[in-house]
Amino acid sequence: MTERHQTALYDAHVRLGGRLVEFAGFMMPVQYDSMLAEHHRVRKAVGLFDVSHMGEVRVHGPDALAAVNRLITNDLNRIADGRALYTCLCDTDGSIVDDLIIYRVSPTEIFICVNASNRHKDVAHMRAHLSGDATLDDESYGWSQIAVQGPNAPELLGRVLGAEAKKLKPFRMINMDFEGATVRFSTTGYTGAKGGEIYVPNGKAETLWEALLAAGADLGVGPAGLGARDTLRLEMGYCLYGNDIDDTTNPLEAGLGWVTRLDKAEFVGREALVAAEKAGLKRRLIGLKVDDRGIPRSGYPVMAGGVQVGVVTSGTQSPSLGHGIALAYVDVAVAGLSGLPETPIADLAVDCRGRLKPATIVSLPFYAES
Repeated sequence: MTERHQTALYDAHVRLGGRLVEFAGFMMPVQYDSMLAEHHRVRKAVGLFDVSHMGEVRVHGPDALAAVNRLITNDLNRIADGRALYTCLCDTDGSIVDDLIIYRVSPTEIFICVNASNRHKDVAHMRAHLSGDATLDDESYGWSQIAVQGPNAPELLGRVLGAEAKKLKPFRMINMDFEGATVRFSTTGYTGAKGGEIYVPNGKAETLWEALLAAGADLGVGPAGLGARDTLRLEMGYCLYGNDIDDTTNPLEAGLGWVTRLDKAEFVGREALVAAEKAGLKRRLIGLKVDDRGIPRSGYPVMAGGVQVGVVTSGTQSPSLGHGIALAYVDVAVAGLSGLPETPIADLAVDCRGRLKPATIVSLPFYAES
């Protein structure tokens, strides 16, 4: 039987009428009023997400920075203390163990956010490959995490956490005080909107959640669930582990070469990725726009000239754009992949339950704030 945990905000979700489902071992709100309303709330005002199911790992010690840098594809030496970066965690064969947000607190302390469903295997993998004078602690059950996202998020964060939270630049992290507790505030997120994420001790999570709702009443604040989180991230072309990336994919074919520093010192999986690049990629993760009625879904075939050339990994009807969008792995031999986006390909289509819906390769993100 799957173990089901409750986050520190469980009672708050029940009071707000959230529809709770099991996700990654936690009872999480998939929606409150409607996914569509919550999506638009984030794009137009400000939404609050409980993302306390995510995992938090801290690596500390004299060799912490170097030890973590040998685990990841990106390069912690490229950023200063107090900054964050997005990266992949790879196995020795170059496959993706997880994608992470890593915060460089100092050379002796690195804070890592891991995907909820991958926490146990991530921790085991990191411990197996950790080297030097560094200690890894899984602190996941000590933290709650609240994402505050939307154009009005900076104003709301300033009201609750102080002026420094309002003006902090993207991909930064600072420690702040909230009612006597130290919280970690970062200007990161999974929606493409302004705002950030607050790592707060469990005992203060509900108080902080209620304070954000109260302080943002005139800003259009409201809760948002996992359903809206998924449509928001897909509009930005952000990968979802288990759909668009997993242990059968590598960062290069997933379009994550920009966080894969093959020219840095050794890291787990580097040799395999260098070999893959040299051999040439056989498929690429791309964005597809579907204009015809019909929603592309994960697993739907991508067709060209009557032949399957790929498969959809994530798809939806974009609430912001009003048409179907999808991420899909497509054979690199398909015309246009090596050229410019927006390239029409003869008969390129998504097979939506036996009906071919014309599709066009487009650049990512699908949605850009005006």
